[in-house]
Amino acid sequence: MSENLTKIEIITRPIQFEQFKAELAKIGVSGMTVSEVKGTGLQKSYVETYRGRNREMSLHDRMKIEIVVCEVPVQDVVDVARKFLSTGKPGDGKIFIYELANVVNIRTGKEGHDALKNDI
Repeated sequence: MSENLTKIEIITRPIQFEQFKAELAKIGVSGMTVSEVKGTGLQKSYVETYRGRNREMSLHDRMKIEIVVCEVPVQDVVDVARKFLSTGKPGDGKIFIYELANVVNIRTGKEGHDALKNDI
């Protein structure tokens, strides 16, 4: 297969997601998977009051965004993520980049770049 398939996984705060998604569309990203996750890193824990009792919370609400690209340059996605998801504070998140061997569309059986195309 001559096409380069790359998965970009972003773990970040949920703020500014809609603006981030709109900017991705402008550079040609047409699909993504988004999950609500909890995580911890270098940022400190915080105290939350639940039913009148204080609890120390070390897991923070985060968003996991998974994008697979073939034609869109990976660096363009990284640049948009850094521009729109950065607050400059600990906990902004991480971007993981993976080379993929293949992508298969379950319904059509198409593979590689053809599997990423939106066909009805």
